[in-house]
Amino acid sequence: MTHVLVTGAGRDTGRKLALAFAARGAHVLATARTRAAAEETAGLIEAAGGTATPAVLDLADPSSIAQLSIDRLDILVNSGARYLGPEVTPDDITDTIAGAATGTILLTERLLPLLRASDHPDIVNLISAAGEPGQHRSDAHAAFYAAKHAQAGYAEILSERLRPEGIRVISLFPPDFVQAGPRESAADLTADSVIDCLLFAVNQPRDCFIRSFYFEQLVLRR
Repeated sequence: MTHVLVTGAGRDTGRKLALAFAARGAHVLATARTRAAAEETAGLIEAAGGTATPAVLDLADPSSIAQLSIDRLDILVNSGARYLGPEVTPDDITDTIAGAATGTILLTERLLPLLRASDHPDIVNLISAAGEPGQHRSDAHAAFYAAKHAQAGYAEILSERLRPEGIRVISLFPPDFVQAGPRESAADLTADSVIDCLLFAVNQPRDCFIRSFYFEQLVLRR
């Protein structure tokens, strides 16, 4: 059985990712900032016939990362990150950069020994188009852009260095997307479509290293 850790699994896209992996037979370590959110996701997985373990994980807190209990891992999905709109406080900025940038790096580094012990290890980073060079189309705060550029830079060098070990590092750069909606060419990108791309990548044969997914953003023409 494949063992998958999903960060930010307490709601929205992270929860959908956890459910999608479980539906395909994986055991999911569903992590969230609160015990209640993690347990709710695990409960949904178990109600659907899957298996899951809930865990508290605050990516903005290095001690929370250090205390995470895990002894086996095949796929790490770095999907937890706080979005920042235009109006923020200094604490919001600190929390976002600590979680999305520092937290992602600390968690990945801590789990690398377990991934090296797997025969099909993948690290998947759900970044954002805000992490693309020269992309300015999101209304997110500049600090969110900074956090996502940090994630992208880490993922790029990690992919290069782990490739000889057979560890795939896969990054997705979706524009701002919606949780639900029509999956049509004239509509906004949905979380379900992003998740389908992610699952496609991890299900490829081991000789197939897909480093990045970039998405066209919907542009309405008048």
